[in-house]
Amino acid sequence: MQIVQLGTSPLLSSRLAYGCWRLTGTWNPAEITPDSLQAGRQAVLTAYEAGYTLFDHADIYCDGEAEKLFGQILKDVPGMRQNILIASKCGIRKAGDPDTAAPYRYDFSRRHILWSCEQSLRRLGIETIDLYQLHRPDYLADFEEVAAAFVELKQQGKVRAFGVSNFSPSQLAALQKICPFPLVVNQVEISLARLAPFEDGTLDQCQAQRITPLAWSPLAGGLLGNGAHRLLPAQQAYQPGPVLSVVDELARAHAASRVAIALAWLLRHPAGIVPIIGSTRPDRIREAVRATEIQLSREEWYKLFVAARGQNLP
Repeated sequence: MQIVQLGTSPLLSSRLAYGCWRLTGTWNPAEITPDSLQAGRQAVLTAYEAGYTLFDHADIYCDGEAEKLFGQILKDVPGMRQNILIASKCGIRKAGDPDTAAPYRYDFSRRHILWSCEQSLRRLGIETIDLYQLHRPDYLADFEEVAAAFVELKQQGKVRAFGVSNFSPSQLAALQKICPFPLVVNQVEISLARLAPFEDGTLDQCQAQRITPLAWSPLAGGLLGNGAHRLLPAQQAYQPGPVLSVVDELARAHAASRVAIALAWLLRHPAGIVPIIGSTRPDRIREAVRATEIQLSREEWYKLFVAARGQNLP
């Protein structure tokens, strides 16, 4: 698989990343089974063997159990840690944390960032996280405090590079103005069913400032794939139907699958989008790699874009 630089950092990533939010097969630790853990283990090993080198985590994925499983895999596979990049995220606090009256919220306090990083390092069984990201914007964030936490983690050797997730261009710019080193990624939802980053300035900012866009849910929760999908609440409004016929047309032309075409469409953008693949099915994980071999023409790209918009360009 091709290798790309993450932002202006020295970190080199595979063209596709592997997302670990489904590793345990559930969001509820009480529902984890030996079979679900084995399926997660097989998914990670398949991705590693297929050439994925960036593995994306977050502390809330099954309340840290996904990081724990990944840490065990690292122990069992000699040399794996040296050949991959590990990313994780912090900042989301669930309802009931730390007491029953606490609401679901976001927390970018210095104390919480430092504590969260320590917990992720412990669960993963590693000394350094390659890429650490703020998960969702905290409306009470003090960017001086955030920058101080980042500096401390970097000086202690616990994090190599930093980024953000789900930030608007203005939010990223505000933090970057205070942060003493470049933010290297913005992880946002981008797909043929989610076009906002093309028009709200997100990808313009990424391209201009050499920030790598990491695309979560690049297949719209599976709706742009080959059948069954997991429909998240936020995806209820997805209307992928009109674009699927064009995806199928190009899939036939390139002797590829829907998955490959939908991902190749993202890879075509000059901002250097890195799609995050979240399936735990080995065949889907391998199938996605085909996208890296497809170069859509400008005409093919726009044909998909117009179909996704549902109306002609002005």
